[in-house]
Amino acid sequence: MTILLFGITKDIVGSSTLSVPVAKSAKLNTVGELKSYLGSTFPELNRLSSLAVAVNNSYATDDFAINSYDEIALIPPVSGG
Repeated sequence: MTILLFGITKDIVGSSTLSVPVAKSAKLNTVGELKSYLGSTFPELNRLSSLAVAVNNSYATDDFAINSYDEIALIPPVSGG
């Protein structure tokens, strides 16, 4: 499973993409499970005021089902001015 990272999430992880090993991604069935895994792997993600997840170009809720073939992106809070 490959996850696209933007903004501060890219800085936290240190890359614009993150590959989740196949053995681990097979156990991640929902967006919520993915967020929990990422939060335990990269604790700084838990400090973000919000973290949206897009699956196949659409925002997804924590109970949304995912699989290793989906295009997943982490979208951090955006500030403007």
